[in-house]
Amino acid sequence: MKKLILSAAALVLAAGMAVAQDKTVRMGTEGAYPPYNFVNDKGEIDGFEREFGDELCKRAGLTCEWVKNDWDSIIPNLVSGNYDTIIAGMSITDERKKVISFTQDYYPPTESAYVAASEGVDLKGGIVSAQTATIQAGFIAESGATLVEFATPEETIAAVRNGEADAVFADYDYLAPIVAESGGSLMFVGERVPLGGGVGMGLRQSDGELLGKFDKAITEMKADGSLNTLLKKWFGEETVTY
Repeated sequence: MKKLILSAAALVLAAGMAVAQDKTVRMGTEGAYPPYNFVNDKGEIDGFEREFGDELCKRAGLTCEWVKNDWDSIIPNLVSGNYDTIIAGMSITDERKKVISFTQDYYPPTESAYVAASEGVDLKGGIVSAQTATIQAGFIAESGATLVEFATPEETIAAVRNGEADAVFADYDYLAPIVAESGGSLMFVGERVPLGGGVGMGLRQSDGELLGKFDKAITEMKADGSLNTLLKKWFGEETVTY
């Protein structure tokens, strides 16, 4: 789960109005972080969070539509009212809680990992790519390695493939299918690193009623096992569950 490092100067400090019951709820996501969220061949938002989010809306009795937004502006555009939720693999952090509210987590805390094109790369003094404005990028910046940042997760992988970076550092859950499908050209190196907390939905701090509806639905899905079923469907039988 990606963890955005917030910059106060980047935030649009606009108060959002509470979502009325008969209003369509706009679900904001990145659409570029499979299997959490991605755009399928039909041009539609797909993935774990699409299926999970649609089920939440059904249980909460809400009409929802999906909105795609770039990661680096996903919180400012929530605050300014371009959509009503963030459901985009976003970890719950104390820093973010100063600006937005979160539901309870719907994905337990996981780990970040390094991927390289060969073993023996220098993770402490080499060049490591990470997506901009993430806790992974912040971790690398403080690790002694040289950080190269890219706007999208795809670009961080491409940097390793084309030799711009010795390794990429990202969520293990994002990297695992890429490594599996690489035919041996990419591999995990070094140790996994636990960062941040679980993943939750972000909402404007003024939208307490809407947050309560989603929290109730998440609690129901945890209790009846349907959330665990979705986690295993999208992340594999060995994934962490509730």
